[in-house]
Amino acid sequence: MDYVDLYLIHWPISAKPSEKLQSLIPKEDLVPLDYKGVWEAMEECQRLGLTKFIGVSNFSSKKIEALLAFSTIPPSVNQVEMNPAWQQRQLREFCKSKSIIVTAFSPLGAAGSSWGTNQVMNNEALKQIADAHGKTVAQVCLRWIIEQGAIVVAKSFNKERLKENLDIFDWALTDHDYDKINQIPQHRMMPRDEYIIPHGPFKTLEELWDE
Repeated sequence: MDYVDLYLIHWPISAKPSEKLQSLIPKEDLVPLDYKGVWEAMEECQRLGLTKFIGVSNFSSKKIEALLAFSTIPPSVNQVEMNPAWQQRQLREFCKSKSIIVTAFSPLGAAGSSWGTNQVMNNEALKQIADAHGKTVAQVCLRWIIEQGAIVVAKSFNKERLKENLDIFDWALTDHDYDKINQIPQHRMMPRDEYIIPHGPFKTLEELWDE
């Protein structure tokens, strides 16, 4: 390819090279991330036409604020976990104030994956909303994300589900629906205690995000 549409920093961390991707990183394998050097290289990629836009993923408000302090081209996108069970209200407001678009990954909770949860698709409030509209829980989740002004990344290889995912633009959630969604308990998909093993010390991704 001559160029890519969007080039992201996937994680705000840096570690020694490894043959496998780990959700858990030993402290001794962590190395300081040169945010300024990395972002300057990303900016140069955009100036050279190698990418149309540059952005970040899994960045907290604090990390974005630090990046904006020295960037000449601000990130266009922050791609983060977002769904009705992890709504990212404060981060969304911050990104909006900085004209950064939020992209929602795992909009349905990524059930079945090693990091996913059933707390989205099995949520009773979302089921009630879906039944009231004659839609599926997945469609309610995707519609909610769109109405927040975010971009949604939904993964499916099933033809019928692909069609279903697109059928979200000719209806809208009601105030009553929002009352229910706003009361859904909030849980990040990767809770800290699931990533503690007896051969530490380790840092979890949650700890790294919050730094």
